[in-house]
Amino acid sequence: MSAIRRLPETLVNRIAAGEVVERPASAVKELVENAIDAGATRIDVVARDGGRTLISVTDDGRGMTAAELALAIERHATSKLPDDDLTHIRSMGFRGEALPSIGAVSRMTITSRVPGGDTAWRLHVEGGRVGAAEPAAHPGGTRVEVRDLFYATPARLKFLRGERSESAAIQDVLHHLAMAWPGIAFSLGDGEREKFRYAAESGDLFEARLARLGRVMGRDFAANALKLDAGREGARLTGYAGLPTLNRGSGAHQYLFVNGRPVRDRLLMGAVRGAYADFLARDRYPMLALFLDLDPQAVDVNVHPAKAEVRFQDSGTIRGLIVGGLRHALAEAGHRASTTVAAAALGAVRPGAAPTTGYGGGSYAFRPSLLPRGLAEQAAGFQAPFDHMPPSAPPSADVPTLSGDEPRPVRDYPLGAARAQLHNTYIVAQTVDGLVVVDQHAAHERLVYERMKAALADTGVARQGLLLPEVVELDEAAARRLAERSGELAELGLVLESFGEGAVVVREAPAMLGEVDVPGLVRDLADELAELGQALSLRERLADVCSTMACHGSVRAGRRLTLDEMNALLRQMEATPHSGQCNHGRPTYVELKLADIEKLFGRR
Repeated sequence: MSAIRRLPETLVNRIAAGEVVERPASAVKELVENAIDAGATRIDVVARDGGRTLISVTDDGRGMTAAELALAIERHATSKLPDDDLTHIRSMGFRGEALPSIGAVSRMTITSRVPGGDTAWRLHVEGGRVGAAEPAAHPGGTRVEVRDLFYATPARLKFLRGERSESAAIQDVLHHLAMAWPGIAFSLGDGEREKFRYAAESGDLFEARLARLGRVMGRDFAANALKLDAGREGARLTGYAGLPTLNRGSGAHQYLFVNGRPVRDRLLMGAVRGAYADFLARDRYPMLALFLDLDPQAVDVNVHPAKAEVRFQDSGTIRGLIVGGLRHALAEAGHRASTTVAAAALGAVRPGAAPTTGYGGGSYAFRPSLLPRGLAEQAAGFQAPFDHMPPSAPPSADVPTLSGDEPRPVRDYPLGAARAQLHNTYIVAQTVDGLVVVDQHAAHERLVYERMKAALADTGVARQGLLLPEVVELDEAAARRLAERSGELAELGLVLESFGEGAVVVREAPAMLGEVDVPGLVRDLADELAELGQALSLRERLADVCSTMACHGSVRAGRRLTLDEMNALLRQMEATPHSGQCNHGRPTYVELKLADIEKLFGRR
């Protein structure tokens, strides 16, 4: 082994590039963030061959002088830490690594002009070798051209994905930044055609943000988004969250921002999952964009060179703010379901149209599980929600008809007045400007579930003592985390305490769970407390039991209802939060406007 020596500066920059510039999208992210920090109001990006052969980022920001250009491509040279204080970072970039790292593995040209400058200046960097600044023609702002990315590190070039994948990654990066900065105009092209162009949005923060989110995430999201504006201990949460019936099969449409910076954080994702736990199946994900603003001293963004990870000083407060803000917005939504449900229904009945599932359906088939022993009596209390419920009618039974000559008034009920029952399963109600079709079982399942949750909140979760206390061995850190949260777990029916180093003893478990794998449950809880900061496994298992009980205790499909019972169900839905979807995320009703129905028959 040779003697220790200092590596050449060009090699140091290439090593650093391995962390900062992982792929073409990483280079685009760094360059666009520099443009944002420079005060740009317009940012145009061109990426050819997925960013391999050319990346061009042009902005109208404040620009750089010749001296600043020469300094900008040196490692750890930055204008964003005037006080050399890493605890008050308010800019997107701050490490001073992006330009030298990109220049070390590509052929990079920077052309820039300050406002009012006599001329622009151009600087070439090829594989880390820096040329001299020379005069050039360029309007105010900066243009960075990166050609032949990773030509100086062929090994990295071999591991890039296909052109389509790399282009999609670049587009995803720009979408994140465009959502965070609606006052800036963004565009992306490949040199031959333009992929998108977003004009700068005007209006107040919420109006501009919703308009930009609608352009990026689609009109369905803008039409079915719930506004969030909550604060706690100096932190503020704003943004928009989609109704539960507007969901997807992956978390790709969940966007989280901290002080304007797109981040991927397990704590934040766990908080979102916990807030929607009562409304979606585990394999469905809501659409949302959350913006968290807090004191820079309360969050550490200097965790990784990519700056996509953050650490919070008080993670519990942040988690509580997100969960509380989302649940408050969902509660205010009442019985509202997304308009995509009606769009899917109309699409299905149009001649020649293929059925669609605008609410993200497709994997919602209810998977019943056996009720634990002793729960039959508890479920029986929820079996008769209406007085004088008639027995199930045979298939040939007549549909209930209105009494008297005049139909009941529709009034201004949001879900209208019941007019008929179809196939002893669906309630048809007339509203002022259309009609509503209700799945009686799914709707009543949500009503019963909400009643059960309220009862549990009043009386607490019943516990049963274990015949023999269960000792669960864990690593010391996991056992300590569980012991510290023992009070919270006891409220959920799980009573445990520390049992020496690296172990806990469980003395009581929730009665609702019946026979449960206590060691497996405890280990899952320990893992979730480490990764997400909350005990989701236990909450979800309790929710699953409540959901099963609600399903078995609800008005069954095929049961004949009187008009009074149908109207009573409609009124209860209007008064019950979240009644627009059942416990598994399926819509409970479809609303069709009269104008849409008239279009089906050519009246409009």
